Amino acid sequence: MASLNYVRFKHARFSARFPEGFRYSPSHYWMSQVEGEEGLWHVGFTKFATRMLGELVDSQFPLEIGTPIEPGQTIGSVEGFKAASDVYCVMDGTFAGTNAILQADACIVKSDPYVDGWLYAARGEPEPDSLDVHEYVELLGKIIQKMQDAGYPEDPGEGEG
Repeated sequence: MASLNYVRFKHARFSARFPEGFRYSPSHYWMSQVEGEEGLWHVGFTKFATRMLGELVDSQFPLEIGTPIEPGQTIGSVEGFKAASDVYCVMDGTFAGTNAILQADACIVKSDPYVDGWLYAARGEPEPDSLDVHEYVELLGKIIQKMQDAGYPEDPGEGEG
């Protein structure tokens, strides 16, 4: 895999790094083309999403490989120490499988979210409203500011990731 370049983000006590060249969804997933595999993308949670969920303990993706998928569709679920959540599709195309590493080490989603910690693979294209890294960072700043303004009880986490 080629070396990743990152854009740093810091707002209040939340700081993270987001890879350039990825696409991002407003719902806090990233999408990255798999090198050497035309039309194949890995999809995972952004560092912001993993901080909100906490450590993952389980994931379920009941779809068969080749199943048509579309943005907004529920395609699986994850369970973390802080919360359980549905996994929504951010791709338009076909389901291409899940990350086998998750069954052995679900924590990889938080410890290495942008390389080995992907959730599922898809063949197709990212959702039409996907963002580049700079657009995502701008959106994230607005979301965290809204959380602070609303008196959210705690920041989304600390530390660089």
